Amino acid sequence: VQLQASGGGLVQAGGSLRLTCAASGFHLRPHSIAWFRQASGKEREGVVCISGTDRILETEAAKGRFTISRDDAKNIVYLQVNSLKPEDTAVYFCAASRFSGMRGLNRYDYEYWGRGTQVTVSS
Repeated sequence: VQLQASGGGLVQAGGSLRLTCAASGFHLRPHSIAWFRQASGKEREGVVCISGTDRILETEAAKGRFTISRDDAKNIVYLQVNSLKPEDTAVYFCAASRFSGMRGLNRYDYEYWGRGTQVTVSS
């Protein structure tokens, strides 16, 4: 199983990005998928997750700004991030669970991780 996050970059505050989580050797549907982020010097934290039945759980910080979605035909999960703030600067990771039920945002509930993508928001 290989996951790869991409789509990060440098953006001004208020801008948007669409992050992509692609998988090889693994169908993202029907698994629970989550996006995490890790800022420099901080713990990795969950942002938003989507279950195999498309239930979504997100943090308060993500509500209204971050949207997770699936494209089953492309075997991709997206994270649309809008109204970016400097405090959103972090490496963003996607993770997959072996299970399809809602797994939440605890990093230890996800078995498969890919390399992250850097998001930098300038003020």
